[in-house]
Amino acid sequence: MHIKLALARRRTALAALLAAPLLALTPLAALADALDNIEKSGTLRVAVPEDYPPFGFVGADMKPQGYDVDTAALLAKALNVKLELVPVNSANRIPYLTTNKVDLVISSLGKTPEREKVLDFSAPYAPYYQGVFGPADIKVTGPADLTGKTVGATRGALEEIALSQMAPNATIKRFEDNNATISAFLSGQVQLIAAGNIVAAAIIAKNPPRRPEPKFVIKDSPCFVGLNKNEPKLLAKVNDAIAQAKKDGTLGAMSKKWFGQPLPASL
Repeated sequence: MHIKLALARRRTALAALLAAPLLALTPLAALADALDNIEKSGTLRVAVPEDYPPFGFVGADMKPQGYDVDTAALLAKALNVKLELVPVNSANRIPYLTTNKVDLVISSLGKTPEREKVLDFSAPYAPYYQGVFGPADIKVTGPADLTGKTVGATRGALEEIALSQMAPNATIKRFEDNNATISAFLSGQVQLIAAGNIVAAAIIAKNPPRRPEPKFVIKDSPCFVGLNKNEPKLLAKVNDAIAQAKKDGTLGAMSKKWFGQPLPASL
């Protein structure tokens, strides 16, 4: 009798042990995905830049505006929900997504192998390349020419990370946001600036005496919407909205409005 009871207890314990992993997975399986949560809340939370014109900045009316802001509005409209804009910078935009402070990152985000380990990316929605820019009298044609020169870059931005690897002998002065990086270039604190082509164009438009000419391309890197991993329904919705906006000319009109140039056919 005691032997039978012991065996029964062992079988019960073994069954519980085998079931434990399944029970542990049950809450995860029962959780609603990101798209479900957005639709239930009725709000799409989007991380956008506030210091990176013309992608995102605060206008004279103290309201956010720019290409990324318009893209966020486009996606919220496609999802038929309200839009909540969350201002971020280059360093904190991805942590805001991975800690669920936002549903999407639309912040001139480039795709890298490191980022692909923690994020999924939409189809590209904006043209972009990172490069080194500076006055005409500074002769630079490639990374080797940066030896002994000072270059301003925004900490955590794609161009700062890439340039650190490409030009180990350059003196890179890192700033916490894009406004500080641009100010350092305009004031002469740095000789050159590592930035996106569109940011350089914005500097040219506002500050012709300190005209930053392109020196060389660091990386051709279109912009993508960033999502948390394993959200196929939300990713499909975002991609559908981007495809439709390309087809009906919405993105093209936004490109002309904010970049002063048509959307590239290759995008």
